Amino acid sequence: MDVKDSKTDSTDSNDRTLITIKDTEKEEIELKAGATAAERTEVFYVGENTTARLLQAFSNTKNTWDVCANSKGPSVSMGVEPIKRGMIDLKERGIRIRYATEITKENISYCKELMKIADVRHLDGIKGGMAVSEKEYVAAAVLQEAKAVPHLIYSNVKEIVEQQEYMFEALWSKSIPAEQKIREIEEGVKPDIIEVIPNSSKAKDLYVNIVNDAVEEILLIFPTINAFIRQEKIGVIQWLTEVVTKEQNNKLKIRILMPIHKSTEQIVQHLKQQSPQNNIDVRFIEQSSGNKATFLVVDRKVSLVMELKDDSKQTFDEAIGLSIYSKSKSGVLSFVAIFENLWIQTELYLQVKEANEQLKIHDKLMNEFVNVASHELRSPIQPIVGISEILCSKIKNDEQLALLGIVIRNAKRLQQLTEDILDVTRIESNSLNLKKVQFNLNEIILNSISDSRNQMQKEHKDNIKLELFSSIEDGIFVEADKNRLNQVISNLLSNAIKFTKESGTITIRVQKKDNNDDVLVSVKDTGAGIDPEILPRLFTKFATKSETGGTGLGLYISKSIVESHGGMILAQNNSDGKGSTFSFTLPI
Repeated sequence: MDVKDSKTDSTDSNDRTLITIKDTEKEEIELKAGATAAERTEVFYVGENTTARLLQAFSNTKNTWDVCANSKGPSVSMGVEPIKRGMIDLKERGIRIRYATEITKENISYCKELMKIADVRHLDGIKGGMAVSEKEYVAAAVLQEAKAVPHLIYSNVKEIVEQQEYMFEALWSKSIPAEQKIREIEEGVKPDIIEVIPNSSKAKDLYVNIVNDAVEEILLIFPTINAFIRQEKIGVIQWLTEVVTKEQNNKLKIRILMPIHKSTEQIVQHLKQQSPQNNIDVRFIEQSSGNKATFLVVDRKVSLVMELKDDSKQTFDEAIGLSIYSKSKSGVLSFVAIFENLWIQTELYLQVKEANEQLKIHDKLMNEFVNVASHELRSPIQPIVGISEILCSKIKNDEQLALLGIVIRNAKRLQQLTEDILDVTRIESNSLNLKKVQFNLNEIILNSISDSRNQMQKEHKDNIKLELFSSIEDGIFVEADKNRLNQVISNLLSNAIKFTKESGTITIRVQKKDNNDDVLVSVKDTGAGIDPEILPRLFTKFATKSETGGTGLGLYISKSIVESHGGMILAQNNSDGKGSTFSFTLPI
C-alpha cells in the first residue's frame, strides 16, 4: 500500500493533511477527516487537533494502551489536562496501560503521578513518543514539557499497528521497573553498568586498566593452560607482580585459580616469590572442558569475563571472543561466589589428598604389622597343635586327655583367628587371589557335611540332623576356587551347628535358579535365629554378640569370597520363627 502526503488545505475546517492511499486494485481514494471504515494514515497539526485525535484514539481503545515516550512524555500525559482526564478514563474503563519512558530527576513527580494509573517502566535513550492500541497507532517526533503535541501521526492500517505492537514489546522487555529507577535517583545510587565488548584489543586495554586500579583484591580464573600462557605473554602476570609490590598496595591480595601443568610451574613459582608478604596465592583446578572463559574480579566491584573463542591460538587478540565488563553489584558478587566455591573446593581437595596419603601410609604399616604378626602367630601354633595331637594318641589318662583337648581346641581357635585376620587383610588390600578350577559343587558340600558331623560329635551334638537335598542328581559343575568355597560352606554349617540346639535339623539345598545361569546353595537351621540387633550389619566386620563368642569375621570373609566369584549372599530368619536361612548364589 503506497502512502502519499498532500499539502494542508487552508479551507479544510479540520485543518488536516489529506493522505492519498492506492489500494490493491490501483484505485485512488481521498480520505476525509472523520472517515472510520477504511484503513488510513493521517498527519495532524496544531495542538487542539492533535489532542482531539488522541482523545478519539482513547475512546476507540478496548483492551490495551501501550506508550513509549521520551523524558517529556510523562509531563504531556499528566500536565495537559484533557490528555490526563483521557488517561484516567482509560484506567477507569479497565484498560491496561503500559508506559515506557526515560525517568529523570526532572520528571519524577510526573512519573509518580502516572504510576497511579499505569504500569510504568524506565528505558534509556527513547526518542519522541508513540502509542498503540489493539487497532490504532499514534506517534509524535517532538514532545514539549506539559504541552500538547505539536503534530501527530495517526494510522489504523493493520500492518502498521502490528509492527508498532512488536516494536513496543521489544522495548518493554528491555525496560526496568519505575520504582527501581526512582529509588536510584532519589538515593543517589549509580546505575549498574554492563557492557559487551566485541573487540579483543579494547578488552585487553580494559584488562590492564582494571588490574592497575586494584586496591584490595584481585580474583582470577584461568580455564586452560593456554589462557594463562597467553596472558603471561602480554604481560598480565608481570603487571600482577608490579601491582602487588607497589608500596601503596601492600594490602592488595591476589588469588588465582588455574590448571596445573609442568610448563607453568616455574612461572607460578616466580610469581609467588615476587610477593613480599605472601600476597599472591595460586591454587589448581581441573582444566575446563565445557564453556571456557577467563574471569577477572577486582575489589568485588568490577568484573571482566573474556570468552575463549579459540584456545589453540597463540595471541590474545586471536583467542579472545566477546568480553563482558560489569559494575553491576549483583553480577560481580555472583562471580565472587563462583570463585569462592571453587577456592574452597581446592582447599578441601588438598585436605582430602593429604588425608588419603596419611591413610595409605597407615594402611601400609597396618598391613605390614598384620602380616608379620600373623606369620609369627602361625609359626608356633602349628607345632602346638601337632605335638598335642601326638600326645593324645599316646596318653591313656582321661584327665590328661581332657587337658590336652583344651590345649588343642584353643590352639585351633587361635589358628583360625590368624587365618581370618590374614583373609581380612587380603580382602581390604584387594589381594584376595582366587585359584579357579572346574569341579562338582556337590562334592565339596558332602566333604563339608562330613567335617561338620565330626565337629558335632566332638561337641556332643549327635542328635542334630544334617540333610542334603540337591535338585541335580549328577551334581553341578562350577568354575571357582575350591578351597575358598569350602571355607564359605564350612563357615555357614559351623554357625548353624553353633546356634542349633540338640535334636534340631540343618538342611542344605542345592538347586539351579530359574535363569539356569546361577546355582543357589542354602543352609537352613532350626536354631535360635539371627539376633535383630545384629541383622542389619550381619556381613560386616566384628558383627557378633559377646555371649555368642567368635570374632564376627567369618561372614564378612564369606561375603567377600562369594562376591569375588560374581555371586551374592543373603540371610534371613525363617518365617515360622524357628532358626534362620543363609544362602548364596554362584554363576554356573
